Amino acid sequence: MSLAEFTVAGALVESDAGLLLVRNRRRNGSLDWSTPGGVIDATDASVLDGLAREVREETGLEVSSWEGPLYEVRATASEWGWVMRCEVYRALEFAGEVRLDDPDGIVIEACFATSDEWPTLLDCCSPWVREPLADWLEHRWGPDQPRGYAYDVFGGAHEEVQVVRTAP
Repeated sequence: MSLAEFTVAGALVESDAGLLLVRNRRRNGSLDWSTPGGVIDATDASVLDGLAREVREETGLEVSSWEGPLYEVRATASEWGWVMRCEVYRALEFAGEVRLDDPDGIVIEACFATSDEWPTLLDCCSPWVREPLADWLEHRWGPDQPRGYAYDVFGGAHEEVQVVRTAP
């Protein structure tokens, strides 16, 4: 069976108030927090153009300058028929006020979370989101030292999912 492959991008947007996180309602009804971002469309001129579009759609913020990628994540879910590759960039300059108007209807809340709030908010995310983000939040490396993360996802039902970290 051929696996559907898609590219995703994530944004690390920080202010004096903390790191911007968005709360997502998934197709199965579950809720989780992540950084803003999403699938890069075929109509996007580049990954960064698609990421800027996703941040704008999900949060109303306009990012004018990026650095990265800081890390890349690859998750393979053979039983579900997909491979996801995510590039994560840090916003260097942005403007606007946070407002929700996600055309996909996935993002239902957004906030700049403090380091005291990160562990609780990120506890419910998929390991391929939580682990690399927690690693970056702890070590804060730059684009000159990008890191890679890889995961295999197993299980038929969402409640039975097992995730195994593999070599990148």
